[in-house]
Amino acid sequence: MSFYWPIALLVFSNIIYHVCAKSMPESLDPLVMMVGTYVVSGITSLILFFALSPEKNLMSQVSCMNWTTVMMGLSIVGFEIGAMYMYKVGWNVSVGNLVMSTIVAVALIFVGVLVYKETVTITQLAGIGLCLVGLIFINK
Repeated sequence: MSFYWPIALLVFSNIIYHVCAKSMPESLDPLVMMVGTYVVSGITSLILFFALSPEKNLMSQVSCMNWTTVMMGLSIVGFEIGAMYMYKVGWNVSVGNLVMSTIVAVALIFVGVLVYKETVTITQLAGIGLCLVGLIFINK
């Protein structure tokens, strides 16, 4: 399996996601949009589980879930509500996601160092600096 296919899927899915979030009808409450989105996501996930998972025993997999499932669910809701409101309050699709992604990328460097004991190179520190300068330019 190719090393790059997950990145391609993420890029493609993110583009579709942001186009849909930006194109959401003004009269539609973002929370109702999320209910519909999660119904489709849940059904799609179940179909993909039974089609692709080597272990077809759903209950044994459910029993393996822990706190990360709850936190991931809450974080996805936060991400999606934030994205929808980001566009509702007027952020451009070409800027809002870039600002958010840059801040997340910089924050994850610190998470990697503090939580996962990853090392930070001089090159990465320079990249952090460039990202922060870029944020200043983009928001001017």
